[in-house]
Amino acid sequence: MDRKIEKKPFYKRRNFQLGVGGGIIFLILIILILSDTGSKLNVEKDKITISEVKMGDFQEFIPVTGNILPKNTVFLDAVQGGAVEKKYVEEGAMLKKGDKILKLSNTAVQLNALQQEALTYQQINESRNSRLSIEQNSINLKRNVLTVQLTYQQDKRNYERDKALWDKKLTSKDNFEQSRDSYLNSIAQKKLAEENYQKDSIKSASQLKQIDESIQRLQQNLGLIRESIDNLTIRAPITGQLTALDAEIGQSKSVGERLGQVDVLDGYKVRAEIDEFYISRVNNGQEGSVEINGKDYRLVVKKVFPEVTNGRFQVDMYFKNDKAPTNLRRGQTLQIRLELGDLTKTLLLARGGFYQKTGGQWVFVVDPSGNNAVKREIKLGRQNPDYFEVLDGLKAGDKVVTSSYDTYGDIDKLVLK
Repeated sequence: MDRKIEKKPFYKRRNFQLGVGGGIIFLILIILILSDTGSKLNVEKDKITISEVKMGDFQEFIPVTGNILPKNTVFLDAVQGGAVEKKYVEEGAMLKKGDKILKLSNTAVQLNALQQEALTYQQINESRNSRLSIEQNSINLKRNVLTVQLTYQQDKRNYERDKALWDKKLTSKDNFEQSRDSYLNSIAQKKLAEENYQKDSIKSASQLKQIDESIQRLQQNLGLIRESIDNLTIRAPITGQLTALDAEIGQSKSVGERLGQVDVLDGYKVRAEIDEFYISRVNNGQEGSVEINGKDYRLVVKKVFPEVTNGRFQVDMYFKNDKAPTNLRRGQTLQIRLELGDLTKTLLLARGGFYQKTGGQWVFVVDPSGNNAVKREIKLGRQNPDYFEVLDGLKAGDKVVTSSYDTYGDIDKLVLK
């Protein structure tokens, strides 16, 4: 027996249900696509730099440029002005202390020195004559004391003899009184002579001391006069190399003018210029490193010059423990890594062009798929020429686009192709 087949409503039909399901799925996809309102930019992976955030040792340092200088340099200045009469050596010569370098000619200085020398000799002779006169007077006074003492002794003996005779009524009263008066006068004369001699001795000693000091000063002046002549000859103040000499025969040099310099070749230092931004962070004892001929050398700051010129200040650095290369040359330029703090363990992000665009406030972080890089806010701290210190927003293992962001505009996501 045939059974009547009833038609199902359209909404119960399989094709309709499949179509509706597919439409819903398509609609969901459309919504998801449209809901991603952030701007995107396609970039090629091989044209950007991706760096991984890692935990490592961080040393804050700055790159500075330094120049090799001798540890000790003595400048040659003209103490007396004059014309260059003779050159004994040329620039670059090795000198011993006292070796002649230049001779200057100055007629006025030479004539004045001769006049002063003659006047000084005259004053010295006058002082010596005064000294001789005082000494002769002291001798005469001493001779007078001796004469008076001799008379006193004689009068004393006569008085004692006549007194004994007078006591025995063996001499006249007049003879006794004459002997007594002579003796009393001798006592007075002796006392006066000794007092005069004593006063003269004190006075003479003071005068002689003053004269001796005057003669000494005159002799010192004489030495200075002779030195003014000797100063026309420029000599090496130390043993070393004459690394600069600015003088030609006949050239006129004024007093105080720089003539050259002598370097002591027993060691070298490095003079570096640093931006004034770091002036409060650079102190004696800080260290740095420099690579010379493939080998690292340590440097120590020994002197910080506080003067700031054109936004920069200078420091002198010495090779640690005097372990310096043997082939250094004066004026040689070195690239130094000056350390500003202690070594610490921290999160590190490689430096890159991104910082110029973001100021270190955000970066593009690559997602786990490696197909996209999304903008993320971060916080950076200290920095050196190789790394930034990561304070917040990143963790070890994160991969960050560190190349320049200048062409990205205000986009929020990079699609890596």
